[in-house]
Amino acid sequence: MSNYLYILWIPLLPLATFVILGLFGRKYLSGIAGLLGTASLLTSTILSFVVAKQYFFVDGKVNGVFQKIVALKYTWLEFSPNVSIDLGIIVDPISVMMLVVVTSVSLMVHVFSLGYMKGEERFATYYAFLSLFTFSMLGLVLSANIFQVYMFWELVGVSSFLLISYYFNKPSAVAASKKAFIVTRFADLGFLIGILILGYYGGTLDIGLLIERFTSVHSTQFLSITSASFLGASMLTWGLTLVFMGGAGKSAMFPLHIWLPDAMEGPTPVSALIHAATMVVAGVYLVARMFPVFSMDETALNIITYVGAASALFAAVIACTQTDIKRVLAYSTMSQIGYMMFALGISKNGGENGLGYMASMFHLFTHAFFKSLLFLGAGSVIHMVHSNEMKDMGGLRKLMPITHIAFLIACLAIAGIPPFAGFFSKEEILTAAFQENKIIYGIALFTAALTSFYMFRLYFNIFWSKEATVAAHAHDAQGHDHGEGPWVMKLPLIILAACAVGVGFVPFSQLVTSDGAALDTHIDVVFSIAPVVLSVLAILLAASFYKKQNGKSDKVANAFGGFYTAATKKFYIDEVYIFITKKIIFPFIGQPIAWADRNIVDGFMLLVAKTTAKIAELIKGLQSGKVQNYALYFFGGVAALSILFIYIWK
Repeated sequence: MSNYLYILWIPLLPLATFVILGLFGRKYLSGIAGLLGTASLLTSTILSFVVAKQYFFVDGKVNGVFQKIVALKYTWLEFSPNVSIDLGIIVDPISVMMLVVVTSVSLMVHVFSLGYMKGEERFATYYAFLSLFTFSMLGLVLSANIFQVYMFWELVGVSSFLLISYYFNKPSAVAASKKAFIVTRFADLGFLIGILILGYYGGTLDIGLLIERFTSVHSTQFLSITSASFLGASMLTWGLTLVFMGGAGKSAMFPLHIWLPDAMEGPTPVSALIHAATMVVAGVYLVARMFPVFSMDETALNIITYVGAASALFAAVIACTQTDIKRVLAYSTMSQIGYMMFALGISKNGGENGLGYMASMFHLFTHAFFKSLLFLGAGSVIHMVHSNEMKDMGGLRKLMPITHIAFLIACLAIAGIPPFAGFFSKEEILTAAFQENKIIYGIALFTAALTSFYMFRLYFNIFWSKEATVAAHAHDAQGHDHGEGPWVMKLPLIILAACAVGVGFVPFSQLVTSDGAALDTHIDVVFSIAPVVLSVLAILLAASFYKKQNGKSDKVANAFGGFYTAATKKFYIDEVYIFITKKIIFPFIGQPIAWADRNIVDGFMLLVAKTTAKIAELIKGLQSGKVQNYALYFFGGVAALSILFIYIWK
């Protein structure tokens, strides 16, 4: 156990950085805040790779199976001898994998921000918030107790709120941060109720014990939770569905996705960190962490499967119509998270049947690198063009050669073109879907083709399309030639581009599986023909529409008519929420509650106050301060008592 105690430094270093920069950054450390935050994350990243090496290649495997190791356990709050909140650290394949992902991407964001955020008045505050978020996310993935997960889950929400609203003088950024916070709070309420259900029937909040008790069909806890029901569903189904609700909110699954596109109001490096590689995959990680329990309930798995597939397709369609490059990437993220979710939903627990689980974790791993590369590449473009809109871009490949190549590599990776990283993980998901559910496979295949189309629509609109605006992009607003940014912005792009090429060759089926045992699965070349051909055709279609301005895309948009307009308006989901909120919740729920609060609750308290004041008015004469009155009361009392005693004596 003590072999892994040094893992504590991985989250504690960002926490220490947050405290130092939060208290002293703006006044004393503004000049070195970025370097301090980056050095702290570099140390955490190195330690994460040390942990990964030790766990995967030294002592994590016993008899061919990777073990779950509780590196630390401390009882914080004990409610009963069996139920307590233990602050613990769990070391297993997915927690170690997430350590590498979170620290690596966060480090790249820290380095990139040295150039992108240079000159910001609240530069130190920005790095303090980044450190807080990184600490929260690391604490979440290491938690051994489900309530400990919830505490860090909420801290992730708070830190993301602070980062999205970093530009607090922009009304749109403030509105976006509030929207993200409120929407995820509703989802987190479901998560909390799910925790309470599982904890009540499981008799513990420890994740390991919950899995042990709910995966044994003969255990008292499993029989108790499956025999109890509500509205026709077992309490196990309710508990797991509510836990998934929390994950769906954080991972922006339909219909709780509305906060994600608006969250692009935050600085672009923040989008790379929170909304591409870490926070939005927290829901996937949550389901994966509790997957042995989810695998015991087919209904919960079906919900995950169809919500994930619907989200993947829904977001891909919308992404084809958006013109803000960060919103295209936001809907792309939602679509890819949907892929990960339905891969978990179609999976079983253990052996080759757990292919979907492994594929989901593999795609989470590869997606972190190529999607953060896309966001940082978009940041470089925005840094040069000073706009998020495609119409203000075009021909940038000549001015931004490094960004151009890096962005192209990321697009090829997400499109699933071999030998880039996304090909390997996406093929595993498609294979799992083909084996388990042909309907889901069909949706996944079509979504993969849409992904290739909208990503290369984005690529051609940014780097090709037209030449007329190239000269205008060569200089900033003051007329200075800034190229594509300093090397602190280019270096992360180069490193992430190398990862987008190379991480697909990581032997994931040997390292991260549902039961810790290696899988024998491999890429089937014949099976890969269909998805690769479809992706290539989609890329060629995007090239014919957008490589040069020719009006073809406008003709197709007009042909789709109302459907295209609806997709452009995000199928009016936001408008539906606004209608429900303003026309139903406010007048029929909010206003009656407000009336009851004013007239009943406040009215009752005012009545108590008035009654008290009236009684005080009536009896205040008893405390007049006049000695003769007190003497009169005294002798009057003595006389009354004397009469009473005489009456009793008789």
